Amino acid sequence: MTVIGVHASHEQVHPTVLLDAVRRAEEVGFDAAMSSDHFSPWSSRQGQSAFAWSWLGAALQATALPFGVVNAPGQRYHPAVIAQAIGTLGAMYPGRFWAALGSGEASNEHITGEVWPDKATRNARLRECVEVIRALLRGEEVTHHGLVTVDRARVWTLPEEPPLLVGAAVSPETAAWCAEWADGLITVNAPVEQLVKVRDAYREAGGRGKLHLQVHLSWAEDEDEARAVAHEQWRSNVFAPPVCWDLDLAETFDVVSEHVSAEQVASVVNISTDLGWHAKTVREYVELGFEEVYLHHVGQEQRRFLDAFGEHVLPAVRS
Repeated sequence: MTVIGVHASHEQVHPTVLLDAVRRAEEVGFDAAMSSDHFSPWSSRQGQSAFAWSWLGAALQATALPFGVVNAPGQRYHPAVIAQAIGTLGAMYPGRFWAALGSGEASNEHITGEVWPDKATRNARLRECVEVIRALLRGEEVTHHGLVTVDRARVWTLPEEPPLLVGAAVSPETAAWCAEWADGLITVNAPVEQLVKVRDAYREAGGRGKLHLQVHLSWAEDEDEARAVAHEQWRSNVFAPPVCWDLDLAETFDVVSEHVSAEQVASVVNISTDLGWHAKTVREYVELGFEEVYLHHVGQEQRRFLDAFGEHVLPAVRS
């Protein structure tokens, strides 16, 4: 059965409120949750960015939901530290945690003061991190010298089964590369033809595991409100790579997105007051082969979205 989950956006919502939101998501019938892991929001209007790993422990304890997180090891995070974090959550909450690993964005990683590498170098660094993390989660002692350095590291608290390491990709090229090492793939909503290319690139390269999809949406009872919320909160997120990878500050995103129109936002956010339309759209994603779909209402107020989708959208998708 397809998993319909909710996305917890740390860039937009205070962690206490976000914890209440995932509790409510479980109550209204969502199957799972996933979390962002940012140091900086995409815009000063979003105004938050709590530490995801602290919050994940609280969220796993407060609910019975499985959780995932999107993480970028290699610069802001040393891979041995991420292996320890994954191992601890996996040991405490068996079978309920997975991590999606990506090459990151400068907006989060520049804080170390290190040079932000080009994409090819970031991918090579991520691949090294994946191998380090997997070895540590097998209980091995790891010494590694490359784009990351590890000295005689060992993770002592381990789960019985290592959590899944999922690849994060938005292009077919990256999806095919993820197939070499990942236990599954996660991408974001895009036109159907683009999603098909990403899906096929992963599967044709031998990619195993589930296909996950994060869906950005905006819903309200009033059309003008739904469009205004999306434009106010998400217009800094319309830029394709490499822009979204390489800008470094929330204030910079605000400047470059100053003249982004509501129509441009609608190209990356599913905006509608029609709950039936949202259900139909989610079903179409499922029919494309995405086995886990995570819904992200891009507004900061989550309760109305959760209640409405719990009552109307989830039953319609499952039927």
